[in-house]
Amino acid sequence: MGWFHVADGGAGDPSRYVVTVRGGDGKAVGAGFVLGADTVLTCAHVVNAALDRPLLEPRTPGPEEIVVEVRDDAATSGGYYARVAHWIAPRARGGGPVKPGDDEWLGDLAVLRVDGPPGGLPAGPRPAAMTAGQEVQAWHGTGEAATFARLTVHGPDGFRAYLDGAATGMAVGPGYSGGPLWCPGEQAVVGLVVAHFMPPRNAATGAPLAYSPQHLARRSWGVPWQRVEAELGPLGVLDDAAATLPDPEDPAFLLLTEAIEDAFPSASSRVTGAKRLARACGVTPGSDVTPPTPEEFAAFLLTHPRALAALSGNLRRDAPRDADRVLAAGGLSRTPRLLSPQEHTALRGHLRAMEPDVLARFPEAVRAALPHLAALPGGDTAEALLDHLETLPGDGRAGSGERRVPALLRVMEYVGALCPGARRAELRLWADGVAARLGIARAALGERRSDAHQWVRSVRARTARVRVLVQVTRAGQGRHRLRIWCDEGVGPRQVSTDSVRSYSAAEAAREVLRVLDSLTPPAGDERPPLVEVLVDRSGLNLPVDEWTARDPEELVPGVLGVEFPLVVHCPELLRRHGRFTSHWRSRWNRLDSGKTFVVSEAMDRETIYSRLVNQLDTVRVCVDVPPGPRDGIVQTCLALGIPVVVWDRGRDGAAHAVRYMAEVATREMPDGVRDYRAHAKASPPDYPGRPVLAWADADRTVPRLHLTEPQESA
Repeated sequence: MGWFHVADGGAGDPSRYVVTVRGGDGKAVGAGFVLGADTVLTCAHVVNAALDRPLLEPRTPGPEEIVVEVRDDAATSGGYYARVAHWIAPRARGGGPVKPGDDEWLGDLAVLRVDGPPGGLPAGPRPAAMTAGQEVQAWHGTGEAATFARLTVHGPDGFRAYLDGAATGMAVGPGYSGGPLWCPGEQAVVGLVVAHFMPPRNAATGAPLAYSPQHLARRSWGVPWQRVEAELGPLGVLDDAAATLPDPEDPAFLLLTEAIEDAFPSASSRVTGAKRLARACGVTPGSDVTPPTPEEFAAFLLTHPRALAALSGNLRRDAPRDADRVLAAGGLSRTPRLLSPQEHTALRGHLRAMEPDVLARFPEAVRAALPHLAALPGGDTAEALLDHLETLPGDGRAGSGERRVPALLRVMEYVGALCPGARRAELRLWADGVAARLGIARAALGERRSDAHQWVRSVRARTARVRVLVQVTRAGQGRHRLRIWCDEGVGPRQVSTDSVRSYSAAEAAREVLRVLDSLTPPAGDERPPLVEVLVDRSGLNLPVDEWTARDPEELVPGVLGVEFPLVVHCPELLRRHGRFTSHWRSRWNRLDSGKTFVVSEAMDRETIYSRLVNQLDTVRVCVDVPPGPRDGIVQTCLALGIPVVVWDRGRDGAAHAVRYMAEVATREMPDGVRDYRAHAKASPPDYPGRPVLAWADADRTVPRLHLTEPQESA
């Protein structure tokens, strides 16, 4: 880029675009390529291989680190730690798990956040659309130039493309997954390798069958770039990769050019300022004598995502008005990020050293700090949340003329409040530095710090309840399959591994009670564990609360819903429409003060929708209507993000159950439903209802509900 020289990782040799992904034993398990200044794109199953997980495991890996090697324009490699920022799990065409034996699937993409050099990673390849007939090249994950395989693209259908290899030379095989498909004709990457169709094997022994000319030979498949854009575009992670020179008529460019001319009026001052900025951003300066033009200077600020923050820091001490001016001008562009390279590196270091239980509560801290924030794209990983938080403006609470506190700083105050003393002090020093660089008043940041302290005090006063999560799926007449997790307050841990065995109602109750009996309640907490039953929309009325562990050798019957507060949770409906996720979280934050809406007459879904869609102070709905229209109303409420919905699955006692629950505070409803069920067990005529409580806690994590088996791929 002229005076500010950014390294080109593949200059003259496209094999240098290959990023090596290594496993725990140091061997290359696959490949990737640079996507942005600190991001690498690869396949999700390559990450699974690096972490020694089942290849097509769909669950997000979490904060585990893997090692990647990136080559620069001098053909030297740098090894860096990386973590998953965005995870597009492997999935079948219908959206479910990939079945054992499947040769093709959708998704299977992972964006890695790399702890690279201060100047960012070498520039990645230019992307272009994949079309039939293109001649492309692929390399093994080692990046060795001699490993290139020549391929021809066939049949791209929007989701995948077939790649037929040349009869001579290298063939795609294990270790090629995730690597770029380089098209010499386009001088661009047009997709990435996913898997190879291996020669057939004997079903009994696994040995290769004798060669036949009818066997499929040298065919692989990959993801076209168009599909990568469709999957990753909504997450915002392609913005850096798509950065181009600014339009000369762009207001941000024009204002920054003027600001540079005024901040550095002489050629010598511009040389000094530009060299200092280049060092901060880790790029090579163009000259010690000739300065960049103001236009070149401004263009760099609008193409390097952290250059504007670095420049404002350089100007803040001696020219605070100029610092404010460049920040205001840069705010008109979407490219500049909030943090400078040094601030960003320091924050990543703090997060890497953070205690796992605190890091697991990062999404909770975000929701507490920003209760009215819209749904976050790309999941709840810390890396994805940081990406989005950097783009958000201040929180709106500032005096006249004061700069607002950015959302990221507010969140980090809440995260810091969860940390032990030394770590909290480090994060506060970091936040103080960023606030000073931005020109934010200390009192404004101090107010947010006080808010965070009060939040932690309230959270500690309301300790997380131990819960057991039970996924229930039907397995034929009267039979069910179970998967069980325990959550003592730091997130679900799976305690059942058999997802094939089916249970009768009595057998299932015994299995759940076995897990509940194994729990050790926290000292001083006499509350029984909460049983959260995870169901699909067809299972909302399963009478799990009535399942009884009948055993002649036991003294007591063991009725699940009588001994324990038992609620149902339907993630399928809750996340069916992503635009209502923010409504759900906002309502949950008002749980103690929100309103109750009682549906006591038949309403169609459209009426329910119009009544509840924007009533964010409605946190619970009681449905007192006959069974016919009842289920549609319940499902509509859950899809709209109502966190608490109660109804009666019977025919005769609905009004009685609704009247009883009307006297119970919303937060106490799980225990209130348990009390009702106990009374109904003792005196059915007096308590004729069969209440069901749907309970969607926005502060507690629900595990991903699909697992799959390992499967061979490239």
